[in-house]
Amino acid sequence: MRPLSQTQLMLRRFRAHRLGMVGACILGVMYLVVILAPFIAPTDYLQQRRNYVNHPPTRIRWFDHEGRFHWRPFVYRTVRSRDPITLEVTWEEDHSVKYPIYFLVRGPSYRLFGLEANLHLFGVDQESGGQLFLFGTDRFGRDVFSRTLYGGRVTLSVGVFGIVLSLVIGVVMGGISGYYGGAVDNLIQRFIELLRSFPRIPLWLALSMILPANWSSVKVYFGVVTILSLLDWTGVARVVRGQFLNLRTKEFVESARALGVGDMGIIFRHILPNIMSYLVVTATLSFPGMIIGESSISFLGLGIKEPMTSWGLLLKDAQSMDVLLMQPWLMIPGFFIIAAVLAFNFMGDALRDAFDPFVSKASF
Repeated sequence: MRPLSQTQLMLRRFRAHRLGMVGACILGVMYLVVILAPFIAPTDYLQQRRNYVNHPPTRIRWFDHEGRFHWRPFVYRTVRSRDPITLEVTWEEDHSVKYPIYFLVRGPSYRLFGLEANLHLFGVDQESGGQLFLFGTDRFGRDVFSRTLYGGRVTLSVGVFGIVLSLVIGVVMGGISGYYGGAVDNLIQRFIELLRSFPRIPLWLALSMILPANWSSVKVYFGVVTILSLLDWTGVARVVRGQFLNLRTKEFVESARALGVGDMGIIFRHILPNIMSYLVVTATLSFPGMIIGESSISFLGLGIKEPMTSWGLLLKDAQSMDVLLMQPWLMIPGFFIIAAVLAFNFMGDALRDAFDPFVSKASF
C-alpha cells in the first residue's frame, strides 16, 4: 500500500471534520446561489409593487381549499383588506384564482456572465396578475427573496476582496516585523496594539463617515471594503510575524543566506511558501469578521447604499420593534448572516486541524 502524501493526509483530516464539511457545503451552495442570483430570482430585485407593500411570504400549496391534490404547486391570488377598527392591513387568499408555479419561465431581463437573458428558474405568470413572494415584500413592495439573493452577492464578495487586501497588508507588515526585528518590529507592534485598542464598531463608523455622500454605490462598496481591510490586517500580521520569527533562524534559511540569497529571495522563495497553510486558515477565520463588519456598517446606514443592496442593508428595514411585530419576515436576511458566519468558522476550524502537522497520523 502506497503511503499517503501530505496533501492527501490534509484532505482526509478535513473530510473527517464533520462540521467543517457541513460549513464547506453551506458556503458552496451560498456562493453558487448568489452567483446565479439573476437566474434564480423570480423577479427584479429593484421592482416596486405599490399594490403589494409589506406583503407576507406567499404560501405555496399542493392541496387546494377543497382538499384536492395538485401535481403542480400553486399559489392563490391575495387580496388586501384593512380592519375598520384597528386599521390593521391583512392579506387574504382568493380561492377562486390559482397561479401554478412553473420552472424555467420567462421574466425580467438580466445579464449573467456577460450574456443577456430572461429565463428564470421558477415563477408564476405575472402577465395574468400572479405574484410569488417567498420571503414577502418590504415597505416599497420589493421582493425580499430576490433582494436577499442579490444582497448575498455584496456581503459575501466583501469578505473575498477584503480578505485579499488585508492579507497583502498583513503579510507585508508582519513579514517586515518578524524578519528584521529590532526597532522596526517594536514600532510595527506598537502600531498594531494601538489599532487593536480602539473599539471596533465606533472605529468602523468613524472611518465610514469619511466616505463622500455623493459617491455612487460602487464607490461606496469599495470604500467599505478598504475600511474593513485597513482594520482587519492586524490579526494576519501577528500570525505572519510569529511564523517569520520561527523560520528566520532555521537551517534552510541560514543556508540560503550563506549562499548569498538576498532578503527578498529568502522571504518569497523560502519563508512564505512554508506559511501558506497558516495564511489560508487565518484568511478563512477572518471572513466572519468581514461579513459582520459590512453588515454592521450597512445596518447603521453608513455602508452600502441603494440601489445596491446587502444583507446588512436589508436588516436596516427591521430596526424598530413595530416592524418586527408586523413584518417579521424582514429579519430573514439576518439568518443568512448567521449561517455564513458559522459556516466560515466551522470550515476554518477544519482547515486548522487539517494543516496541523502535530495531528497524529496513526488515527488515519
